[in-house]
Amino acid sequence: MEQRLGNTWRMTVNEKKFIESALESELRVDGRRPFDYRALTIKFGREDGSSEVQLGQTHIMSFVTSQLVQPYRDRPNEGTLSVFTEFSPMADPSFEAGRPSESAVELGRIIDRGLRESRAVDTESLCVVAGKWVWSIRIDLHILDNGGNLVDAANIAALAALLTFRRPECTLGGDDGQEVTLHPPEVREPLPLIVHHLPIAVTFAFIGEEHMVIDPTHHEEAVMGGRMSVTLNANGDVCAIQKAGGHGVMQSVVMQCLRIASVKAGDITSKIKTVVESYKTERALRMVKRHAPINAVDVNEPGGKAKQILEGKKLKSEECSVSQSDDMDVEQGRINKRTDKNRSFTRGPSSWDPYSEGVNTDELKATLASRGSVAVPMNLDNLGDTIRDETKSDEPLSDVKPVSSSTDSAGKDMATSKEKTLQDAVKPKNKRKKKKLSNTAAV
Repeated sequence: MEQRLGNTWRMTVNEKKFIESALESELRVDGRRPFDYRALTIKFGREDGSSEVQLGQTHIMSFVTSQLVQPYRDRPNEGTLSVFTEFSPMADPSFEAGRPSESAVELGRIIDRGLRESRAVDTESLCVVAGKWVWSIRIDLHILDNGGNLVDAANIAALAALLTFRRPECTLGGDDGQEVTLHPPEVREPLPLIVHHLPIAVTFAFIGEEHMVIDPTHHEEAVMGGRMSVTLNANGDVCAIQKAGGHGVMQSVVMQCLRIASVKAGDITSKIKTVVESYKTERALRMVKRHAPINAVDVNEPGGKAKQILEGKKLKSEECSVSQSDDMDVEQGRINKRTDKNRSFTRGPSSWDPYSEGVNTDELKATLASRGSVAVPMNLDNLGDTIRDETKSDEPLSDVKPVSSSTDSAGKDMATSKEKTLQDAVKPKNKRKKKKLSNTAAV
């Protein structure tokens, strides 16, 4: 392999012997045990279907895209899945720009075989119109830094990108029902892919005649005699096995590798699912439509019911009802005025009427004047008794003139009007004399 030759050219004989002698003590150059993985970090981009995986010093980015294509003739009801790899010279001096090298082609085939042969992705759900239009899923793997074990890191990056990818939703229309309409994400929510299980690739490196390590670094790959990549899911189902190198492997060693890979696959699957769930939660929070800050929701009520609080807006009940006449508008204004000015009078109606909030003397005068009732002296001390006597009296006084509409006449009548006594019933003497004189003159 080209990358192995490049790494071998940089390493010295002493470095190779040091790696082999350390494995005899079940130690590795970076301090791990023979069957320990390096630190795994999975990150996601802002867009769906992009992931970034770092396994030790190995750094890989993955992008998933989709497009509508015509299906294969032998499988008209299934979509397609393809994997492409790109080795950048920045990742390793042995990589050359231009056409894909043998290492790139081999890496793409290993990832593609593990996904397609195990039917991890439901390709039948990618069919839009049978025999005419299907979705083609493309996985692009970009190697940013080669720190060893590209197979495992690329496989994890591809799975993480597939789990977070969402294809546009499409509908059929037209006269014949064969016209496909793609809806943007703003109109309809994109649909995720259906992934049945996660095939995890676990790579073993054989160094010397007896030593076997997992997740080899680029230094260990330079001294290894062979490599075997086992792809299996968390249930222990073997999806694919790929053996590279001239080092022979016995059957017992292969079975041992499968048992170890089954445990490692379960651990890696749990890590991938954990980070994917956190990403989906963050995505759901970003998709939530935020309301204006004027409206707030109080969810801390003991009843558990959300209470909407409108800040900066006052609901006026008097504006909701439309007055039918001018009298109703005046009456409504008086009620609001009484409510705002809460006055209390001693020995007045407020002392004996529990529902009264105070009486305004000016309004009472105007009301009595408009109704043409008897003028009553406005004495606050005798106001309650006067109103009580007025309600009991049924016969109006004949000598009392009704109050005129003008305020001047109303004020004069209120000043001159007094209660009638027995002295008022007796005529004055001057009137009697004038009557007698008039009678004698007639005789």
